[in-house]
Amino acid sequence: MQINDIQPAEGQGFQFPGEFEITAMGNAAAHLETLVPELLQGVGLEVLHETVSSRQSSGGTYTSVTIRFLCRTREDYDKAHEVLRAHDEIRFTL
Repeated sequence: MQINDIQPAEGQGFQFPGEFEITAMGNAAAHLETLVPELLQGVGLEVLHETVSSRQSSGGTYTSVTIRFLCRTREDYDKAHEVLRAHDEIRFTL
């Protein structure tokens, strides 16, 4: 699947297949910039590496990482959240 193949319908909720964004927040020492893409790829999701962005908390203790990925089904989207939330260093996802 290519990004150009994705054509979401207007006026509706999530449309699959599609390109989605997820944000994971957790311990800054866990190197989430590399961990999050690895976890998503590990469950078979196509990660758009050029979209990875991160931001540290004001105290430097936590980092949030946002990344876009391709999903074929709602189950893929749910799987992305599940695999990230299951990791000890990730506190929550959006």
